[in-house]
Amino acid sequence: MAKTVLAVDDSASIRQMVSFTLKSAGYDVVEAVDGMDGLEKAKTKSINLVLTDQNMPRMDGLTLIKNLRAMPQYGKTPILMLTTESSDAMKAQGRAAGATGWLVKPFDPQKLIEVVRKVIG
Repeated sequence: MAKTVLAVDDSASIRQMVSFTLKSAGYDVVEAVDGMDGLEKAKTKSINLVLTDQNMPRMDGLTLIKNLRAMPQYGKTPILMLTTESSDAMKAQGRAAGATGWLVKPFDPQKLIEVVRKVIG
């Protein structure tokens, strides 16, 4: 069975690129338009990896990560930040919230696939 990735980003074009890239590599992708939407979808589906943006309306990426980490089923699930934010301070906040890794936009589709394969196979 294919592994499922939750792609959370308020940019439709980024969601489409992530979805297309990962689906072509054999993953199932669930798209969410912001952190609130992502949290709701994570509650109803079995997710193997979360890819989230930081800057989104209603709920940002760090808040989403903290909420997911508070749920028993997502205590060990890999969560990658995919964002334009690249400062060391923001990365430290991401690690403190429970982020597994960090990818900076714009992303290289091949690199995204490599990172996803490394963390969930």
